[in-house]
Amino acid sequence: MKRASPWHRLSEAEAAVNRSVAASRVGKYFKLEARKSSFTKELRAGAATFLTMAYIISVNAAILTDSGGPCTARDCTPVAPGGAMPGPECTLGGTATNPPNPGYQQCLARTKSDLIVATAVAAMAGSFAMGALANLPLALAPGMGANAYFAYNMVGFHGSGSIPYRTALAGVMLEGIVFFFLSAVGIRSRLARMIPRNIRLASAVGIGLFLAFTGLQANQGVGLVGSSPSTLVTLTACSQTDPATGACLPGTTLHSPTFWLGVAGFLVTATCLARNVKGGMIYGIVAVTAVSWVRGTSVTVFPDTPAGDAGFSYFKKVVDFHMIGTTAGQLSFGGFRHGSVWLAMLTLLYVDVLDTTGTMYSMAEYGGFTDGEGGFEGEYRAFLVDAGSTVLSAALGSTTVTTYIESTAGIREGGRTGVTAITVSACFLASLFFSPLLTSVPPWAVGPSLVLVGAMMMRVAKDIEWGDMKEAIPAFVTMALMPLTFSIANGIIAGLAVYVALNWYDWARHAFGKVGKVLDERRIKVAAASTAEIGPAQDVV
Repeated sequence: MKRASPWHRLSEAEAAVNRSVAASRVGKYFKLEARKSSFTKELRAGAATFLTMAYIISVNAAILTDSGGPCTARDCTPVAPGGAMPGPECTLGGTATNPPNPGYQQCLARTKSDLIVATAVAAMAGSFAMGALANLPLALAPGMGANAYFAYNMVGFHGSGSIPYRTALAGVMLEGIVFFFLSAVGIRSRLARMIPRNIRLASAVGIGLFLAFTGLQANQGVGLVGSSPSTLVTLTACSQTDPATGACLPGTTLHSPTFWLGVAGFLVTATCLARNVKGGMIYGIVAVTAVSWVRGTSVTVFPDTPAGDAGFSYFKKVVDFHMIGTTAGQLSFGGFRHGSVWLAMLTLLYVDVLDTTGTMYSMAEYGGFTDGEGGFEGEYRAFLVDAGSTVLSAALGSTTVTTYIESTAGIREGGRTGVTAITVSACFLASLFFSPLLTSVPPWAVGPSLVLVGAMMMRVAKDIEWGDMKEAIPAFVTMALMPLTFSIANGIIAGLAVYVALNWYDWARHAFGKVGKVLDERRIKVAAASTAEIGPAQDVV
């Protein structure tokens, strides 16, 4: 009698677990069988989503730390003659003539650690609520774009802007409360349903291009493309750059070792996807990350520099837990008498309505959750969770929470229920203890997955009515401007504007036609009433 292989026994055990969970109250609540999914598939989907968005833990903290957070000149150590405290200029240190103040730098380090925890907690709570309440495989976390606007426009680099950090956080919280109200009364869903279907489809395609473009850049990707003074973008992946301009030195283009390691990860992931290997989105990331953790190589994420040494020292801890000490509860509504605060809050609200809502509908379209009428199952609760998570994030010291487009990685792995989102939440919970490892995932490990997710999101383009120019042109503008302006909201706004411009005449003609028809009907009724009052004509004898 032939003995079953270990892989066969493992497969049978997995099938047994899936059947058991599907038949349980948990499986029925999450509709695992109804949505043609399984428990283990949802776990893999959650892991894939988390690995593609884990970069936000360190990136969001780094961006928000640039604002200075709660750190001020009072945190600077005395360096002036006589031990006097330095002025506010110490917060803008970091140049040859004005070196960083040690005390202020220590405050920034504490702030960054706090914001790493704040980011993970906001993502954990939001993702769990999305899975448990809305039963959707969508992961939430503080969003890119809003964090940059907060750090560099509202608060300014090291507090050099017009709005203090505490007041800006209060603005984020108030925006979240307003957004929650709009969601609760149904206005947000009505606004979203007003977006034409072709614009929603084009948004999904545009987000795919946006993701791919992000994955090709250096900050969050493999570094294949970079800026050019003559052509805006160009091939880079260079091994050496000009310190003054940042351009590739002659003969170094496409010589970056980390780029070619990223290419290897891309091929691993693409091969797994092409052969329908379960967990394909994970293997490439894990493989590239493991190689990048080896020191002394040209592809290491820990180079022999002070920053690399500090990163490796933190990495070696493996397990580390940090309590928020400075950023939580730092809210001040006293500065709301200034118009700049209200303008900034309205800007955040506008980005939330267009960007976040558009992203959520695009994810629903990509996952096949839409109902054919512009909505999707669980959307009301999903909107409430999305807005409520922003309120929590502001209370912790972070910025607007949004539905992450990296959720498509989990959807591609087969995630169809809230178990995927709850798995993401569990991973963010683990990140609170294993942040030394998770914050050390290099961008060239994540970039290939972003590119491949972007490629997979192209499939909805076939549903756009390309034969009708009134539909095709706004759709094209939407999908083109998202990556070219590096803004999802800009693409949606431009697409809607072009759609209105091409259709206003037909709408006006139709409206005037209806008015004319009503007036004609009214004239006929008036004439009929007049005839009835006069009575029939009589013959004169």
